[in-house]
Amino acid sequence: MKVYKTPIKGFTIRFAERKDIPLIFDLIKSLAEYEKMLDRVIATEDKLTKTLFVEKLAKVLIAEENGNPVGFALFYNSYSTFQGKANLFLEDLFIYPEFRGKGYGKMLLSFLAKIAKERNYSRIDWWCLNWNLPSIEFYEKMGAIHQKEWSVFRLQDEKILELAKLIA
Repeated sequence: MKVYKTPIKGFTIRFAERKDIPLIFDLIKSLAEYEKMLDRVIATEDKLTKTLFVEKLAKVLIAEENGNPVGFALFYNSYSTFQGKANLFLEDLFIYPEFRGKGYGKMLLSFLAKIAKERNYSRIDWWCLNWNLPSIEFYEKMGAIHQKEWSVFRLQDEKILELAKLIA
């Protein structure tokens, strides 16, 4: 397992391994609790194992302070038709509350930017809840541009099934 050192003493980043599934699941639940959406988590450790390590649909970075987990970032590829290039989509970035304010989120974003640069991606995209002002301020401080002209739409569960029935 390769561990990437950062300029912050004792803080490292590494790619998650299959053995990290319980940790990843705990981080997801902690994020959901912070976002007041714990009741929406239907993921299981088995689902995470299948989608992350068998199907390889996304990658997870584990942030550690002196070898102890303090946060994560989960990301995958997306694509820009206008630019004809792949992008990185950051699904989740989370640092346990007691470890915030130490620059760890910035280091995770920096690591993602390094990946995007190495892969010649055109951008990094993510969503942030409108009420989450501390995160919005953090992202803007990192140079992110709030895309206020876009609205997020979602088809989910039974609506997907209904729409899929139109094509035989």
